[in-house]
Amino acid sequence: MTVSRLTATELHDVTGELADLLTDTVDGGASIGFLAPLGREAALAWWRERADAVAAGHHAVWVAHAAGRLTGTIALALPDKPNSRHRAKLVKLMVHRDGRGQGIARRLLATVETAAADAGITLLHLDTETGSPAESLYRSAGWTRAGEIPDYAAAPSGELRPTTLYYKRLGALAAGA
Repeated sequence: MTVSRLTATELHDVTGELADLLTDTVDGGASIGFLAPLGREAALAWWRERADAVAAGHHAVWVAHAAGRLTGTIALALPDKPNSRHRAKLVKLMVHRDGRGQGIARRLLATVETAAADAGITLLHLDTETGSPAESLYRSAGWTRAGEIPDYAAAPSGELRPTTLYYKRLGALAAGA
């Protein structure tokens, strides 16, 4: 398996594969901001917007490839305010249903954490559906649960679900914590 960070051009080149991954993730029941059924055109449009954000420096996207195909992705939303440049939000960790249980999510997460620390980011944060399989991944990777918000987002089925907030200190802050 390889994991690489995409430029805006590279992201644009793989929007079809990323759209397929996004629809597979939503079809699999993951609460990642979309309702089912998610049409391919809507998924393509969403990824094209991410390419614009990557080009503007507000987003960073990594992809995992295994057996010659795109199997997963993860991204960081990078704040543009001077008082928040030390932090980033982890967004849209997705692994194709056929690739789950093979360490892809863990590898994507570790890659992003290292890249963020190397870029001087000292704090990462995220939200995930309470009770989802992602929670055990984040806890086992050293993320700290900050709290829960009821009825935060609709699952792909439309049912309102709570979300759990997590954070992780990186670099020198993590060593001293």
